Amino acid sequence: MGAPELTDDGRYVVINGRRWRATDPAVPEERRAELTRILMAWRREVRRATGTAGEAAARAGVQAAKVALGERGSPPWWEQTDEERRARWQTRVPEAGSA
Repeated sequence: MGAPELTDDGRYVVINGRRWRATDPAVPEERRAELTRILMAWRREVRRATGTAGEAAARAGVQAAKVALGERGSPPWWEQTDEERRARWQTRVPEAGSA
């Protein structure tokens, strides 16, 4: 499948013609992999919990992981200082099932 197309400035990925905020490239590879694993677990939990009392917690887990990766949140990663970026990705993100 390969990596998604990036915009020229590297801030967005383009999937099916739509722009999505890219993961902060400064996130260390090991932490990026960990956060991606956590994100995917929360996405599975959202599917499982849809329509139940646990859905909101599962969606909050997705949000926390995406913020840590720099894919959501304000200001965007390219407007943050190095210290703010580091603090963002180092923030603890609970794993699905442990929140």
